[in-house]
Amino acid sequence: MTNTPHPLIIEDPDILGGLPVFYGTRVPVKTLLDYLTTGETIDEFLDDFPSVRREQVVRFIMKSSL
Repeated sequence: MTNTPHPLIIEDPDILGGLPVFYGTRVPVKTLLDYLTTGETIDEFLDDFPSVRREQVVRFIMKSSL
């Protein structure tokens, strides 16, 4: 049995019409980007969207900065 992490982001036509969302949520990745672009913090985003885990946000930011 492997301990493979879940995908970070999924695009499923049955979830918000296929918009990229954080795995296990209905929260679009664009929402995080909108928060950060307008100067809001990761903590504010996580407070408003508790279904997204901090680990997911950190992984997304790390992958985006490569």
